[in-house]
Amino acid sequence: MTARIQRNNYRPGRFIAVVALVGAMGVIAGCANPSASSSVYNYDQAQREQIVRYGTVVAVRNVVIQNDKSSGAGMIAGGALGGVAGNAIGGGSGRAIATVGGAILGGLLGNTVENQVNKTQGLEIEVRLDNGETRVIAQAADVPISAGQRVRVLSGNGPTRVVPM
Repeated sequence: MTARIQRNNYRPGRFIAVVALVGAMGVIAGCANPSASSSVYNYDQAQREQIVRYGTVVAVRNVVIQNDKSSGAGMIAGGALGGVAGNAIGGGSGRAIATVGGAILGGLLGNTVENQVNKTQGLEIEVRLDNGETRVIAQAADVPISAGQRVRVLSGNGPTRVVPM
């Protein structure tokens, strides 16, 4: 009588490698974070002349700034983790279905999480310039600005910023 040894396809090393890869993709995706802050300049905007106008804030409204450019990392990471989880849960002939289902659900969840992370609290600032013109600028809500406040409006070669005086 010969004993047949059953091999289990579960390999802890493979699971750890997949988790590490997904984590690294999440870190890399997090590095590509554009900013709508009045205090942040990208490299191409530095050392560029800007036009400075002065004015008074007429109104401020809270808004949400959404980055529409998804990197896809959330969907990929979620799909990979969902597929690994589905594969671990499923057994026999249902393993393939569980793996595919886990990958689809994980991808949808990862995409939703990435879309929420790409939202920033912002301000829509209406400014009456000293020359009588009115401008509205939306930017991140990282600098306190209120109605009646004197501000500088910086523009040219990039985004327009509202900066307290």
